[in-house]
Amino acid sequence: MKNPPKKSSPAGKRKLGLAGELEQPGSSSRQAKYVLRLYVSGSTLKSALAVENIKRICEQHLKNRYDLKVIDIYQQPNLARDEQIVAVPTLIKRLPSPLRRLVGDLSNLKKVLLGLDLGMQE
Repeated sequence: MKNPPKKSSPAGKRKLGLAGELEQPGSSSRQAKYVLRLYVSGSTLKSALAVENIKRICEQHLKNRYDLKVIDIYQQPNLARDEQIVAVPTLIKRLPSPLRRLVGDLSNLKKVLLGLDLGMQE
């Protein structure tokens, strides 16, 4: 005895978001919450510049939609080892997918926006 074919919803397939709510097909990352980790080495000039740059970029382009943590690899070397950090400063974008890594002082705005999948906003 054959089972009848399953009916799909008229809106098409939808996947569950982080909090369990339905994401609309074609929803963009412009409304998504960004989870960012910036790995720095102490208070070096390049690390300080990277912190300043990413904070400014987040406030201008991700206002109220980001979670940024700055991690000093000298104070928390286990976190750097777990993330396989080989150069600092390194910015890791965990969410939204895909995961991305940006290395350097983050002074090139176009490259940072492209790495964060925000390049088309400009």
